[in-house]
Amino acid sequence: MRRRTAGRRAAPACLLGVLLLAACQAPPDLAARVPPFTRLPYAPFARADAVAIALREWRLWGAPVDDAPPDETAPPPAPESKPERQAGLWQRVGEYWWIGQNPDQPEAAWTGKHDADGHVFPASQDEDFAWSAAFISYVMRIAGAGPHFPYAPAHATYIDVARAVSLGTAAGGAQGWWVSAAAPDAVAPRPGDLICVGRHAAARLRFADLPVARFPAHCDIVVAAEPGQLTVIGGNVDDAVTEKHVPTTPDGRLAPPGGDPLDTRYPWMVVIQVAYQQ
Repeated sequence: MRRRTAGRRAAPACLLGVLLLAACQAPPDLAARVPPFTRLPYAPFARADAVAIALREWRLWGAPVDDAPPDETAPPPAPESKPERQAGLWQRVGEYWWIGQNPDQPEAAWTGKHDADGHVFPASQDEDFAWSAAFISYVMRIAGAGPHFPYAPAHATYIDVARAVSLGTAAGGAQGWWVSAAAPDAVAPRPGDLICVGRHAAARLRFADLPVARFPAHCDIVVAAEPGQLTVIGGNVDDAVTEKHVPTTPDGRLAPPGGDPLDTRYPWMVVIQVAYQQ
């Protein structure tokens, strides 16, 4: 599976508290860029809504499925044939960035093929514009998480916030975060939760190592749970919004296929449990 990641730029660990605090502050001009129903919100933040939004986006992209393990890569398509660069879809990626990010994020002006100045970047450089975290942020924003989700261009931000919440060390505003972190073998993910892996230099990063400021990662949102597997959807997988199926233990926890502990193709780092209102 060809899966690109967000968040390759390193930051000193001492900045973690600053990042968590900054992520919690909703900019005053947010109203100018997101729909009113996401800010007020019009309805409770619901697990079923987040799942429905992720499935809607997957269908918009043609309902692709790639069941390769996270660390396996498929041959990339010809550069200009990448789905994210096609008419109608590069603009959709731009909406993930614009709506999913807070106004102080320069990445909010990106699209599937444009930088913040509106210049087309070469398809060979799209690793520098990875949008998988923008997709998760978009889903959470549209579902009505309001100020309770740490929207970010990198998965590491909300992974670390969730871990800090579970440790009781999270900085932030009085409204609180609606995310917490659990070890991948400790809980059975539910639809609407996120499952995450470290990528590239962070491939060996594990739950016990968290929080770690700014590292490459990828998260998918769970859209269905059934005996033996989860169905998850992620952005920027094969340059699209893509579904995959993930093996689980009989009690629903993340596990290698067949429960073989020597099978390291599924190196899950963390489950982010989202505290939906219903």
